[in-house]
Amino acid sequence: MTPWVRPSGILCLAGVDEVGRGPLAGDVVTAAVILPENHQIEGLADSKVLSARQRENVYEDIVGQAQCWAVGRASVEEIDRFNILQATLMAMRRAVLSLDLKPDYVVVDGNRLPQWEYASEAIVKGDGRVEVISAASIIAKVVRDAEMLALDSQYPGYGFAANKGYGTPQHLEALQRLGPTPIHRRSFAPVSNGLNSEQAPLF
Repeated sequence: MTPWVRPSGILCLAGVDEVGRGPLAGDVVTAAVILPENHQIEGLADSKVLSARQRENVYEDIVGQAQCWAVGRASVEEIDRFNILQATLMAMRRAVLSLDLKPDYVVVDGNRLPQWEYASEAIVKGDGRVEVISAASIIAKVVRDAEMLALDSQYPGYGFAANKGYGTPQHLEALQRLGPTPIHRRSFAPVSNGLNSEQAPLF
């Protein structure tokens, strides 16, 4: 794949990525990161190709060396109200607006851009091609995974610590047996199907 080339004259470049578009439960989480050009962060890559330990280690380096970074999110209620695509774009906008520095240019993983005033570019598979997007993907993944681990204790039986809200066989079986929780996305078919069954939610 053709390497991405940073536009000339861009001094403050922000990268944006999301985690959690596909799960049946939990918020969609985004991150925006601005790195110094001379950073010494090793191991930047698409968060999905890194182990949990590798992500944690690189996360610490990003937090320590980034010029600034911020997390944005859209709630389960917003996902159900607006749909997952629009909720994700909202969360991306929130992340960039929360940065301490205003970027000159924003690169976003994927093929869609939020509505905003920034000069920006959507880059397909950007999380594996552009370092600032890789950094954003790692921040978002570590933050969301930690949240799902905490929610596993709050809503036991669904396997959130392991599946992070994705529709694994264990998770789908638990939905049938226990019904949905308040953090389940009711607009997603496996959850709405459970709501239409005779099993009432336990929460």
